[in-house]
Amino acid sequence: MSHDTHEKIVRMANQIATFFLSQPEAVRVDGVANHINKFWEPRMRRQLFEHIDKGGEGLLPLVIEASKVVKRPVAA
Repeated sequence: MSHDTHEKIVRMANQIATFFLSQPEAVRVDGVANHINKFWEPRMRRQLFEHIDKGGEGLLPLVIEASKVVKRPVAA
């Protein structure tokens, strides 16, 4: 994954998490995961997991937590 793609995925995931940080704590993790599952195509989710598997640098803790509920796409 290119550096630009990595930055874009991190920025987009963090924007989603930042929105859900304003919501009640009980809905945050599922809110982030549901948004990513519903609106991100498998390629984008695959890139997110590639980044998380390499340590997830730059991702907000809420994204890391929500990733446990995000559907991991099968390998390309």
